[in-house]
Amino acid sequence: MRILAVLLGLFLLLSILFDSFETMVLPRRIKRRLKLSLFIHNGLWRGWVPVARLLRSPGMREVYLSYFGPLLLLFMLASWAVGLIVSFALIQWGFSSPIIAPEKIATFETYLYMSGSTFFTLGLGDVKPATVFTRFLAVTEAGIGFGFLALIIGYVPVVYQAFSRREAQITLLDAHAGSPPHAIEWLHRQHNMQANEEEMGDVLHTWELWCADILESHLSYPALLHYRSQHERQSWLAALTTMLDICALLLVGLDGITIPTARFLFAIARHTAVDLAQIYHTSPRRSAYNRLSSEDFLRLGDALGALNLTFRREDAEQQLSEMRKLYEPFVLGLADYLLIDIPSWLPGSHPVDDWQTSPWDHFAVWSQAKLEEITHLVIEHKRKLPYQR
Repeated sequence: MRILAVLLGLFLLLSILFDSFETMVLPRRIKRRLKLSLFIHNGLWRGWVPVARLLRSPGMREVYLSYFGPLLLLFMLASWAVGLIVSFALIQWGFSSPIIAPEKIATFETYLYMSGSTFFTLGLGDVKPATVFTRFLAVTEAGIGFGFLALIIGYVPVVYQAFSRREAQITLLDAHAGSPPHAIEWLHRQHNMQANEEEMGDVLHTWELWCADILESHLSYPALLHYRSQHERQSWLAALTTMLDICALLLVGLDGITIPTARFLFAIARHTAVDLAQIYHTSPRRSAYNRLSSEDFLRLGDALGALNLTFRREDAEQQLSEMRKLYEPFVLGLADYLLIDIPSWLPGSHPVDDWQTSPWDHFAVWSQAKLEEITHLVIEHKRKLPYQR
């Protein structure tokens, strides 16, 4: 029994040290083996999702889900610390290490108390090691505890820095493609700004770098997949899907637009979607929901026609469908797993961006409804004015 306790303690100690090191310090692998952190994530997420599905309000559901990412990170740190304390207690108890304690006979609870006091370097002195070997184990635990807490906690800001970089670019997308973002809305606003192909290519190159950053940071720290954006209608997955949609349209071919950068962005964006789907074994899914039906494709063609854009190929619908098959199953799988809404191909009739809304804007003079009303009156007034040379 005591030998099994020692072996179990050693196994637990080495497993936690390796798991924490690979997760926080050297997390660069796509294929995840069976690890303690993976069991922690799966157990918490399986208990978290059913409650989220019961919440009917999208706002409440989003707020509830936003707590999971940070809590997962904190819970993993706490689990590793508790596991190290228990592992050293098992080793000390398994060796029946002599200790000086108020109890006449040291129990496992006594060793557990001494292990916790040593790990957090409390130095209370009520329970002390009595032999050289016991002191060696205590010093070893104190060193591991001090180094573990300093190293792991020191890497926590790295996670939040990656989150901030991700959200900054997503926030910029609000004015460029709407909230939630849409590919056709992005083209519409680029057309309104009279952006040329070079300027559009620069924008897509910026998103190419963003996808590469997302791929590296979220593979390194998978908890970031659960970090939600600050606004309800924005998310990293919606932004990634929009970029893939834009590239799909450009690669199928639009008369008057040739942007080679779209091919590079599509490659890295699809790479990001596929690799992130592998982290938690989120298999690609064929959803019953069709993001672009034949009716929607006709409406898409009309929307492009309003921008003086047309497809180069007669079989554009089939080609676009083939392009969508390369990434939509992975995106839909991630969306279903993470409970994130992804945008449709076509925006609503009156899209309102997040920057145009606030609790005060709905009633203020500068509200979206008021702005549209004023704009309409100005246009009508100009039409009634006599023509002037």
